[in-house]
Amino acid sequence: MPQQKNASTKRGPKSPMSDEHKAALAAGRTESRVVKNYLDALESNRPKRGRKRTPDSIKRRLTDIEASLPDADPLSRLNLVQERMDLQQELEAMGTKVDMGSLEDDFVKVASSYSARRGISYAAWREIGVDASVLKKAGLTRAM
Repeated sequence: MPQQKNASTKRGPKSPMSDEHKAALAAGRTESRVVKNYLDALESNRPKRGRKRTPDSIKRRLTDIEASLPDADPLSRLNLVQERMDLQQELEAMGTKVDMGSLEDDFVKVASSYSARRGISYAAWREIGVDASVLKKAGLTRAM
């Protein structure tokens, strides 16, 4: 019967990571963070269908919700409370402005190396919503 290894069985000594390997890992994390921030900003600033909400229209709806809450049945109250929370979050988000220029500049700096390292094609970037002019600035072409 073969012997089973237990948790206390020692393996050989671990070799420490080289400085180059540590630098490559750090660069990969940085590039991933820059790409994620840019894509998140694109997603949150993408035009939505339908009539655009204004702070005034959101405040009016919040007032209507507050007036409806005392008389609502428990299930309706639950839905109203969730709608109120969503509207408050949307109202807060309207107050914060994202600096797309800065995020785009950072993205342009890393997009080419990130694409090469991760095997991301031009078509994939386009499908996710990255503008062709931004990809051109980053040095990415359709041939990639």
